[in-house]
Amino acid sequence: MGAAMAIECHSVRKYATGELLAVEHAGPLMRVETWRHGAGRLPELTLTSTEVAVMLSGRLSVERTGDGRRQRSQGAPGMFWLCPAGVHETDIALSATMHEVVHFFLPPSLLGDTALEEFGLDAGRIELDYAGGAFDPLLNQIALRFREMRRSPAGPADRLLADGLRLTLASHLLAAYLTRRLVPPAERLSREPLDGRRLQAVAELVEARLSEELTLRDLAAAACLSPFHFSRMFRRSTGQTPHQYVLERRIETAKRKLAADGQSLVEVALSTGFGSQSSFNRAFRKATGRTPGQYRTAAERPER
Repeated sequence: MGAAMAIECHSVRKYATGELLAVEHAGPLMRVETWRHGAGRLPELTLTSTEVAVMLSGRLSVERTGDGRRQRSQGAPGMFWLCPAGVHETDIALSATMHEVVHFFLPPSLLGDTALEEFGLDAGRIELDYAGGAFDPLLNQIALRFREMRRSPAGPADRLLADGLRLTLASHLLAAYLTRRLVPPAERLSREPLDGRRLQAVAELVEARLSEELTLRDLAAAACLSPFHFSRMFRRSTGQTPHQYVLERRIETAKRKLAADGQSLVEVALSTGFGSQSSFNRAFRKATGRTPGQYRTAAERPER
């Protein structure tokens, strides 16, 4: 089987006044880039992928036309602009600098044709709105999460987190920004919790591969579900996202190893799936309020 191809991205052709600051994620079903855009006019083009832009810093007026539909909006932090694949954009003008903008590039089908079929949706009926110039709390939260990942040391669960964020983003676009609402027959399945047998299979996989990188597809396969259905059903069953669950199991296992005092801090970090001691320290302190070293010292000190 050949390697998966990266998503076709039009950003370099479109953002002539901009500067690419970072590429947060590059996969076959999503690419995430952070840009700084200078004031000016942008070239017209037809989009090859669906694009969502969320501005995190800057204030300006934005004008654009998509397939003849003219829009003018006042941009501020947290506002987004959506342009579906296939739309021909013209007359794009920025009145001032957009200092930090997170761009998400998704395939025309958003979830991929296979996932849409599993969800009971016809890719030919998916038509997103040319929307923007508004604040969407969920889109803003997703953009901020990718910014946080960029500014922090790489962690072993980053891919799992990115997979979950991609599904959340695509699902939100399908739920909130279609030109006409589609109610898929498979929606009932995602509203059901995972049964005990599937949950046990996932838990056993996580424990067996705690020191390795785990993807959403790995966990979904253990439950014999598509990643889309698994992510929704797992959260309904546990109250946690798959990423939160895996991170919790890594932290709890690390606590036991630290208390046993049989391994160095680096050995504990690697054996519980943290790629480095720095990423282990950051995640452990965020979860417990202590560094691993402080936790070990407290565990060794006898109670009075």
